[in-house]
Amino acid sequence: MRNLCIIFPDQLNPDFSSLLDYDKELDEILMCEFKKDFTNLNHHKKKIVYQLSCMRHFQSDLTERGCRVNYVKLDDSNNHGDFIPELLALKRAKGFEQLIVTEPSSYDELSSVKRWADHLEVSVDIRKNNLFMCDKEEFETWSMGRKELRLEYFYRTLRKKFNILMENEKPICGTWNFDKINRKSLNGNSTVPEQYSSFVDDVTLEVIELVNREFNDHFGTTDQFEFAVNRKQALTALEKFMQERLESFGDYQDAMLSGEPWLFHSHLSMYLNNGLLNPRECIDYAEIEYKVSKAPINSVEGFIRQILGWREYVRGLYWLKMPDYKNMNALNADASLPSFYWDADTKMNCIKESVENTMQNAYAHHIQRLMVLGNFALIAGIQPKDVNDWFLSVYADAYEWVELPNVTGMALFADGGIMASKPYASTGAYIDRMSNYCGDCHYDVKEKTGEAACPFNYLYWNFLERNQSKLSTNPRLGLAYKNLEKVPKEKLISVKKSAEKFLIKMGNGEKV
Repeated sequence: MRNLCIIFPDQLNPDFSSLLDYDKELDEILMCEFKKDFTNLNHHKKKIVYQLSCMRHFQSDLTERGCRVNYVKLDDSNNHGDFIPELLALKRAKGFEQLIVTEPSSYDELSSVKRWADHLEVSVDIRKNNLFMCDKEEFETWSMGRKELRLEYFYRTLRKKFNILMENEKPICGTWNFDKINRKSLNGNSTVPEQYSSFVDDVTLEVIELVNREFNDHFGTTDQFEFAVNRKQALTALEKFMQERLESFGDYQDAMLSGEPWLFHSHLSMYLNNGLLNPRECIDYAEIEYKVSKAPINSVEGFIRQILGWREYVRGLYWLKMPDYKNMNALNADASLPSFYWDADTKMNCIKESVENTMQNAYAHHIQRLMVLGNFALIAGIQPKDVNDWFLSVYADAYEWVELPNVTGMALFADGGIMASKPYASTGAYIDRMSNYCGDCHYDVKEKTGEAACPFNYLYWNFLERNQSKLSTNPRLGLAYKNLEKVPKEKLISVKKSAEKFLIKMGNGEKV
């Protein structure tokens, strides 16, 4: 039987299930670049460069392995713009008898693939994604009968299953999670290793030229493109992190520092999420670093938890709750996304720094995303769809399966607590404690209300008051609501007035 193996843009690994029994004598491969995939949202130019360059390099790798690859470039004159007409044309030309596909990463894509057999009148073999450590059905089984689907308990289950950081069936050092000690701040004198920088070859240069021509009006820039674009480079990036950053990663994983977008983070998520790296190899490498005393347990456990815990957990939650999850808005947030998420034109220095980092790098680390950009969207009441669309479009590692739970569940509490046990809302005090952003800000982080006050301060208390009927019974917000009850009436009126004035100005497009 002649098979046509379909490779999606985030399946760039020869060990994906769709290629496991590839017959070089009979089978062929199809890879396609479709413009619609980058114009459905205002995707970051650097994100588009990354995806296209990785695809083209993977095609070259497959060809070197002796595979026959039908590769449709974005600007090819015969590009049909979608899979169905592309597959119909290839079926007429090649006469393949079966399609082999590793299940796509998004709900809508998988739904579409399930309809291919009817359109094409050929069988479609949809195989499980074997580059995750927990199958979707396994997560569903784990979730059954549980009142709360908390990461911590899922993470412990996988630690035990794969015997990772375990000793005599107990966690190494007697503790599952070292998150509480991973909250040190940095100062301007801190020395941060240089980030990984790849060689930009002719393939990537061609893609950069294409993106600047075809997507000139898109967000961000293609300047200083330094991401790995093939497996060899991704392995080098992994090695660089393990040798230069892992040791300090734990201590400073929540820190933010002006002018330092990369800090001690791994910057590997984009490579994990498109297949250039395998999660198990990253976890094993980190565990070895602990066992040979090159990295402390809090750093190694924190890094492993992000992959074995968060990455596997959000994927499981996504498939468990879709398609309803996409439309959740438990707090009835209805404000539009402000323009400063696109142009960084704001007086709030923490937002300005985070958006500028995003504009330049198609990257911001998880605390900038959660506790600055997500936190502001939460307490300002910005509608989840706008926030999800923005996060999905601007970050190179963003695919719906990972972005949607992190934004809807973790950042916005729009799922009503399915994912997080409380909203991740805070005043400016948290940002001040974990960064040096506030010192150069137009606003005073110590002021609670008025023109000079940090907007995070009065927006936070206004958020609690506005959502009191929904959140006051949350046990993790008990202290916050007790403190709210103690706020004098006249002060609460001042808070609400400051918040209302700010939100009106923001909604009118004025600089805030």
